Amino acid sequence: MSEGRGPLEGIRVVDVSRVLAGPFCTMILGDLGAEVIKVEAPGGSDDTRGWGPPYAAGESAYYLCTNRNKRGITLDLKKEEGKRIFLRLIREADVLVENFKVGTLARMGLAPERLRKINPRLVVAEITGFGQTGPLSSLPGYDFIIQALGGLMSITGSEESGPMKVGVAIVDVLAGLYAALGILAALHERKRSGEGQIVDTALLDVCVASLVNVASNYLVGGKVAKRLGNAHPNIVPYQSFRAADQEMVIAVGNDRQFAKLAEVLGRPELAKDERFATNPNRLSHREELTEALQRVFERRPAREWIERLQEAGIPCAPIQRIDQVFDHPQVRAREMVVEMPHPSAEKVRLVGSPIKLSRTPVTYRRHPPLVGEHTREILRELGYSEEEIEKLRRKRVI
Repeated sequence: MSEGRGPLEGIRVVDVSRVLAGPFCTMILGDLGAEVIKVEAPGGSDDTRGWGPPYAAGESAYYLCTNRNKRGITLDLKKEEGKRIFLRLIREADVLVENFKVGTLARMGLAPERLRKINPRLVVAEITGFGQTGPLSSLPGYDFIIQALGGLMSITGSEESGPMKVGVAIVDVLAGLYAALGILAALHERKRSGEGQIVDTALLDVCVASLVNVASNYLVGGKVAKRLGNAHPNIVPYQSFRAADQEMVIAVGNDRQFAKLAEVLGRPELAKDERFATNPNRLSHREELTEALQRVFERRPAREWIERLQEAGIPCAPIQRIDQVFDHPQVRAREMVVEMPHPSAEKVRLVGSPIKLSRTPVTYRRHPPLVGEHTREILRELGYSEEEIEKLRRKRVI
């Protein structure tokens, strides 16, 4: 594990979120040096603890992937003693992250408005399926549902496959990123105003924003996107092709690159053909060009094509399996796998942070906590005696 002063050192985050979007958000903050306290109900309330196999000594791989750099405390927030402890945490916190259904904290007597009266500097990040307002705000939100409702599935897959979800819960991941960004903006603004604020992040909003150029194609040109498989709606050729031994992808971004591609393939006349000379024309004649290129690509193995294309400066890559990804020299060079000691599994391998800071780098200080692993430690820091802590344990508050 690495040590050091992260850029968010001195920021305390209370995390009552679970599953993916919220824990991913707080892990980012923890990686950047914030102190993160993960609050769960006694026995553990993060569903991902049971989402396996695989497990590492009883800890699911899913849980491990989003919960490093945190300490864990268990509190029963339905009991008054648990609420009092929670409010002590809030008084000393800079950020609260929660992803309950809208109104859940309020029904527990812990509405964000009340918390911010106790601590006016508190930044409250609320991550929900549909946001705090609007006709669907009371509904639960799951990544899969949001990918469908938000249009992402309608453009993923091919006409033959039908609508497909992205292979990971990408909306949850993006929601965690957007929430972290909103938190950082609110903390920066707090330096001027001295006050915190509420960061309202909705998975549906995030999904709509993630449509980027596809959304713009509709808003500007009224064009409703179709599923194109691995092809691009605005650029040709920008897709996968079958080589003699496996599939590979090429990404031709301009006419100059297309001319080079035609040369590498031994078909320089394609770049001079009026149907293919410019990207708008290639879009109009996508099928003819794709068929012509496919007939050439299937003559040689992918490795040979990739070597030739890279030499010519044409973006390309094989389609790698996950094991090949983690064995790739570039991934290893960028330290995208970290190994951390763990109290029950001895050590766990986790995906490293993609945030690379030159002076205050990301640090890996704490393994993903066991259920309530640091409860006594945190309560002692809040001023509770050993006798008081034992009473709370007997009452099952902790």
